[in-house]
Amino acid sequence: MTTPASTHLIIADDHPLFRDALRLAVASVVSAAKIGEVGSFEDLTAMLEREGDVDLVLLDLKMPGISGFSGLIYLRAQYPAIPVVVVSASDDVETIRRSLDFGASGFVPKRFGVEKLGEAILRVLDGDVWVPPDVDLSAASDPETSKLRDRLVTLTPQQVRVLMMLSEGLLNKQIAYELGVSEATIKAHVSAILQKLGVESRTQAVIAAAKISGSQWRQEEPIAS
Repeated sequence: MTTPASTHLIIADDHPLFRDALRLAVASVVSAAKIGEVGSFEDLTAMLEREGDVDLVLLDLKMPGISGFSGLIYLRAQYPAIPVVVVSASDDVETIRRSLDFGASGFVPKRFGVEKLGEAILRVLDGDVWVPPDVDLSAASDPETSKLRDRLVTLTPQQVRVLMMLSEGLLNKQIAYELGVSEATIKAHVSAILQKLGVESRTQAVIAAAKISGSQWRQEEPIAS
């Protein structure tokens, strides 16, 4: 396995101590790597917009700005050429399976030590997909969940962001303000989201998003627009 010294990674995790552990893991296998650190999803997207040479993102599933797979879905849609490895404390079979289904290049449980983290990161940088060796992903997934997952991945990056904000209970005008667009644009996005997910209301869209992510996707009571 060969890894260029110019490797550029971003660690996205809101816990400074765990970012330190990941930095040590990266340094143990790629000593000269350029490593960026962020503690929120907003900071992650800002860094990705500024820097176009990122080779890998190490992403926690739970951090400010995202909950569950919403951030992963957005990154795979907006930056399809950048591999994403999920690093999470939630390491049950379904969470790992769905991470891979939504485009993650690997899944590393936070319970692992620095040495195992480094091994996993090196494997992914070399083009492999890495999951814990003690996890069996061979069991068939639920057909209804698979169908809903396939619909979610058709959303554009902006539609994913709108759905994330709908899940937080924001009004159309609040979403428009946050994204710097008109309310009419948000209404068009919401209509497209409903059509793609095969649902009739924003409440049903939020429920669908929560269903595919289980407890991973935050679900607030939606507010009527």
